[in-house]
Amino acid sequence: MTCSEVPPRLELLLVTCQPRGLQLPPWRLSLSRSSSSCRSCTLVSRQLPICNAQSCEITCSSQCFFSIKRTEFLYDADADDLWVPAPQSPASVRSRLLAAEREEAKAVLSLFLRQKGLRSTLAARIVNKSDGFIEHLVSKLQIAYRSRYAEGRELSTPEIRDALIPYLEALSKEHGDSLVEVVENFPDPFSMEREALSSSMPFTPTSSNKQKAIARITTATSGGALPELVRYLLDLGMDHEEIKTIVRKFPAFAYYSVDRKIKPLVELLLELGVSKSSIPGIIKKRPQLCGISMSDNLKPMMAYLENIGVNKAQWSKVITRFPALLTYSRNKVETTVSFLTELGVSKKNIGKILTRCPHLMSYSVDDNLRPTAEYFWSIGADAASLIQKSPQAFGLNVEAKLKPITEFFLAREFSIEEIGLMTNRFGIIHTLSLEENLLPKYEFFLTMEYPRCELVKFPQYFGYSLYQRIKPRYARMTGCGVRLILNQMLSVSDDRFEKILEKKKTGL
Repeated sequence: MTCSEVPPRLELLLVTCQPRGLQLPPWRLSLSRSSSSCRSCTLVSRQLPICNAQSCEITCSSQCFFSIKRTEFLYDADADDLWVPAPQSPASVRSRLLAAEREEAKAVLSLFLRQKGLRSTLAARIVNKSDGFIEHLVSKLQIAYRSRYAEGRELSTPEIRDALIPYLEALSKEHGDSLVEVVENFPDPFSMEREALSSSMPFTPTSSNKQKAIARITTATSGGALPELVRYLLDLGMDHEEIKTIVRKFPAFAYYSVDRKIKPLVELLLELGVSKSSIPGIIKKRPQLCGISMSDNLKPMMAYLENIGVNKAQWSKVITRFPALLTYSRNKVETTVSFLTELGVSKKNIGKILTRCPHLMSYSVDDNLRPTAEYFWSIGADAASLIQKSPQAFGLNVEAKLKPITEFFLAREFSIEEIGLMTNRFGIIHTLSLEENLLPKYEFFLTMEYPRCELVKFPQYFGYSLYQRIKPRYARMTGCGVRLILNQMLSVSDDRFEKILEKKKTGL
């Protein structure tokens, strides 16, 4: 260290370091001081690289103790001394602390967005253009750790995460897929879409966001007219109560611009072949769809899904059936597609599955799809074939739904191999109700005196109505004095059934 004037020095011995618990060598800290009191020793802002600890305790010759946290210093590797800069003004310390916390807040927000499924590059882009929200997060830290800021101490990364993650989770729960919009446009996430609120609007400082949103759609404008959003939705076919229900479920919807958000989505849906009468139902199912960027999210997601085989001509049916499909992150969709590929489903068939059963995308790979596939494998069923025939079965809980069905048949002396065959032949068998379907139909099956192998060959028996199909057909068959296998008795049309009965009677 080169100095024109050597500062006064206090020699301090570094002792046990936490949280690592390492005993460090007795290096000397050379601390500048402005008076004879060692209590004026400088506390500055960076972590000691010699131990990577959150804090280090040091003791000086006068036996007073300091907790120096993230200390900034100059260190000469060939010397015994660690040099700490001279005291800085409170303003400069505060400025440095704020800068450090701002960077930490950015890192936490970026991590949170990535955990919600955003790609790293997109999360970084959002964070970099969300200065207003970052300042808001820093203010949250100042409130949460007021005493720390008063002492001029910088917060640790765990402390920052503990303060911000719960707040971000609460925002995510409130705003859903519109969280990014809230972040980018803070402090007024819908400022470009709001009209000036009437000064007579009954808002109080303690009003919830839900109450404010309801008030926005129920309070007339200064000219006495209904809000533009309400008028547009009424013309679309909704009623007032349906609009209120949407806003209660998703308060951010009340602030969406008709021209920038709602109309473009409606126009796209109409272009895809969705009937106008179906659009209110789509919005009610997934109001978040209106808040998704058309160019950055919705259209790229549609292009990706078409590329993996979703039928472009079937978009109207897909969206009407499950509008949430287009609100999922690219990461979530790719994770599910990757699992289906791993399962052995071809790219072409993945597209067919998602076209026919788009809500498969709502199932968690780790919580639903993988455990279900492993269970079906364990009973001898072909999971890859099954997910193409009956994807709805993969949304069921293994312990609560799948195992009880298997145990039902095991208790009636079906082997595990026979159950596997039945599952392969009639994929939805595990989705049926024990009490309302399997049990009463099995009990009637026993009265018909068919051998058990008939059920193994034709488990579709459980898919027919007991009172509208099975019992009437059985009564008609026995009344004619003939005997048909289950498949013949149940699967053919009424005309074909009568012809088979007539042929059997003639042949006697």
